[in-house]
Order: sequence, then structure tokens, then C-alpha cells
Amino acid sequence: MRLIIAALAALLASLPPLVPSPAGAQTIRVGSKNFTEQFIVAELYAGALEAAGYRVERKINLGATLVAHEALRTGAIDLYPEYTGTGILAVMKATGKQDSDPKRVFEQVKDFYEREFNLTWLPPSRVNNGYAIVVRPETAREHGLKTLTDLGRVAGKLKLGAGSEFFDRYDGLPGLNEVYGITFSVTRQFAALRLRYEALAQKQVDVANGFSTDWQIAAEKFTALDDDKNLFPPYELAPVVRMEIARDAKLVETLARVNALIDNRTMQELNRQVEVDKREPRRVAADFLKQAGLVN
Repeated sequence: MRLIIAALAALLASLPPLVPSPAGAQTIRVGSKNFTEQFIVAELYAGALEAAGYRVERKINLGATLVAHEALRTGAIDLYPEYTGTGILAVMKATGKQDSDPKRVFEQVKDFYEREFNLTWLPPSRVNNGYAIVVRPETAREHGLKTLTDLGRVAGKLKLGAGSEFFDRYDGLPGLNEVYGITFSVTRQFAALRLRYEALAQKQVDVANGFSTDWQIAAEKFTALDDDKNLFPPYELAPVVRMEIARDAKLVETLARVNALIDNRTMQELNRQVEVDKREPRRVAADFLKQAGLVN
């Protein structure tokens, strides 16, 4: 983790410093959805904006996607972190197999949000937090599993643990069945993500759906299977903002600096600090920004 931060700090050091705004700077209302990574990224955005001189009002843990989206659309917040794949599927209500090219997907959601909601997406971070289908390493070795195509050949012998939404969304079981021919012998629903990983570790299930930045994947050395037929769309993380906010060049630059710091590996570690070390997301974000040299 220190090596990651050192490298990113060197990158940021080559850029001009953020200059605090004068007294009376506008208040920016930063929101988030209702899970750990969202709390952390919203706090990263909020902390960087405060260091740049903005007043920040935090509206963390608003709820699920459509709650946060509605808060942004109605002007209750000015920005929140979102994922391009979520924008495509949950907000745009796209159906069927989606484009797998991150740039095209980003432009698709950006154009739609601007046209339909007078909102826009700022350039994305290096976080791509899409679905991950994971198995224990011994399961991967026993069945020769590297890809979802491999999983399709043996899924009838295996038990799946998944979140409730995974059973209905196309980029869940319906798509796995259509694209890969995957049908499991048993399926179990777990409302909380940690329960799915616990069930996998305790061999109550053989396969679980998670997300690419889950700390458990690295910590437990679970094997994430390759989506070799591109069922899952890209889930690039980016700030979604009101159009008038997007015209503030300094704010856009500040958020871009944060986005330059984060990728999947970094978010796995920050998520672990909150969920395992039981640290507050605001403290985790503040320490990370300070170590990276983005704030004093």
C-alpha cells in the first residue's frame, strides 16, 4: 500500500498545488450510496474539496442507486460517486447484453444523463468495480476453473451464494444462463455481502458473486473467474454532478486529482481498513489524502 501511495504522490507532485478558494466559497453537497466503498470515495471527494477551499456538506449513506440519483436530479446534492454499468442498467434501464468497451459505455451514460436529467459524468477514476464471480482456490484447482466458460461446464455440481438483485438482473443469473449456459445445483440468497464471503469460506456455497474491489478477494485469496464473453458491462467509478457544478474548472480538477489516486487494488485496501480494522471512512479517507500529498 505504501508503494502505491508513494508512486501516486510522486505523480501528484508534478502538478501545480491546489489553491484554496477565498472566504465565501460556495457550499458543495457531496452524497453517497449506502455501502462502504461509496462512503470512502465520497469522503475522498469531500476532503479534497475542503482542502481546495470549498465548504462541503456531507450527505453520506443516502440509500440505494435510485435514491442517490433522485437526490442529485432534484438538487438535494451536487455530486456523488457512481458506476457506469449501474448508470446503464439501473438508471437508463437498458436490457440485454451491453457494450463491453469502457469508453463507449462512459459516453453513452454521459450523453443520456445530460439529455434526460441535466446532469453529467466527470472523467472516471481507474476503479472498475464490476461483478466478480469468485470461488475458493481449491475449487478452481479441482474443476480447472479460470473463466466463466469453464464454470458453465461444472455449475450443475456447485452451489451459488448471491445477493437478491443477482437473481433478477440481466448481468446476474439470467445473463449467466443465456451467455454461458450456467445453472447451479443450489442457489442461496444473502442480503449482506460479508455473509456471502463467509458462506464461501465456510464451504456452505461453492461460488459467490461479489465485486472487483472487495477486500475479501485478496485477503482470502479467492479466485475471481474471467468474464471471457464480456457479460458484465464496465463499472468505472466517476463523479456524477449537476451541470452547473461541472462548469467549475477548479472543482473538476480537484476531483480529477482524487480519481488519479484510486484503482481497484487501492480500494480493496481502503475497504479493508473500514470493514476489518473498523476505522471510520472519513478518517481512512483523510489519512489516505494526506499520505498521498493531496491535503496538508
